[in-house]
Amino acid sequence: MSIDLKQLKYFLAVAEEKSFSRAAERLHISQPPLSQQIMKLEAELGVKLFARTTRTFELTVAGKALMQEASDLLAKMRMTIDTVRQIDRGEVGRLRVGIVGSAMWGPIPSMLEEFQSKYPRVTWTIHESGPTVQYDALRAKQIDVGFWREPKLDDDELRRDNLKQELCFRENVCVAVNEHHPLAKMDAIELSDIADDPMLTLALDKSAFPRYLIQCCVNAGFQPEIFQEAHEPQTLLAMVGAGLGVTLMPETTARIGWPGVVFLPIRTNPPSANLYITYTTLDDAPVVRAFLNILRPPPAETR
Repeated sequence: MSIDLKQLKYFLAVAEEKSFSRAAERLHISQPPLSQQIMKLEAELGVKLFARTTRTFELTVAGKALMQEASDLLAKMRMTIDTVRQIDRGEVGRLRVGIVGSAMWGPIPSMLEEFQSKYPRVTWTIHESGPTVQYDALRAKQIDVGFWREPKLDDDELRRDNLKQELCFRENVCVAVNEHHPLAKMDAIELSDIADDPMLTLALDKSAFPRYLIQCCVNAGFQPEIFQEAHEPQTLLAMVGAGLGVTLMPETTARIGWPGVVFLPIRTNPPSANLYITYTTLDDAPVVRAFLNILRPPPAETR
């Protein structure tokens, strides 16, 4: 049996108009090919769909049944096509976002709010973890995008694992000191000004970012004395508030009031805390494309 959607569309037009001429006009075709398609449909089904006389034009019992079924089928097909197009535009689906905790103090929440507003039918989830865990999750397709900070990954390494990394937000590092620290009332300091202070840092074996910050201290002329390591930025700031040492943090951390902590900009060559997004290049995922479009606003028109 070979019945196509065009035949069902033609049949519905005739059934609804109760006239071949009016149906042909509605479909913008001539009447003979319309009649031929209806006859072909009846032949394929082996039933009469219309009871025709010189005075009446009515659907048969089979025709009435097909009218209902064809109407439902075409409506479902239209919905299917619309859904497929929405999926292709990234308007339907799910997005799994890996992220380092400190990134949630910056522009990421507002970006997620914009994404939800523009794509309300996309469900998204946040998976907070370090860069190494995110990297493995990306390769295993357990997350769709990952956010972490400096240093940028090597391009050869990314290509090897079919990943791509893009800079999405620029940010500098600042120094968090106790409010009673001698430097606390300064407008800005040099990185070397904390050379003699106990250094509080994120766990050095969990991420390249804290190791990068230690190297920045070395480049500034001193080897910091690491007093304590912690897994969460909040833990470091709590220790700074207790007067146990100083720590280096992304500047957006200062947006949140931490009791007993003062955030000081670094005057000369501040280390960067730039935020990168990483995603796979193997799949052309429409939802990921839509998410990246939020990160990459179209360029302003020039006049």
